[in-house]
Amino acid sequence: MTTLQLTSPAFANGDPIPDKYGYTAENVNPPLEIDGVPEEAKSLALVMDDPDAAEPAGKIWDHWVVWNIDPTTSTIPEAWNASGAVQGQNDYGEQGYGGPNPPDSEHTYRFRLFALDQRLNLDTNTTKDQLESAMDGTVIDETQLEGTYAP
Repeated sequence: MTTLQLTSPAFANGDPIPDKYGYTAENVNPPLEIDGVPEEAKSLALVMDDPDAAEPAGKIWDHWVVWNIDPTTSTIPEAWNASGAVQGQNDYGEQGYGGPNPPDSEHTYRFRLFALDQRLNLDTNTTKDQLESAMDGTVIDETQLEGTYAP
């Protein structure tokens, strides 16, 4: 049995995220590769956040919130327009991807991928907390990819 996997051709797990994906650079999402989606999955959800922001920002900073990704998706290309999926609100007050922008020192960013047993009926004003509440009890499998980014 294959378990859910998330990788990127742009950086290895735990390695630096290339500068171009930063908020003040090109601000486009890095390419991601998905493997091992359970057959019973009806959709995928993806959250990118920065737990290291808790001290300087007073909270875990949410950079990207996406759901209803087709479970047959194997590649999320760079600068993805989220075709067929729904993007919610990040903590920049924007819809879609908001790249790394640590205010103080190198931070670790988490890309968390969830396989869900249903599609979610949420609007584009949805935040990460609201998405996580809606996913409660629907997660079949999950995985995580981490990368670092320095100012």
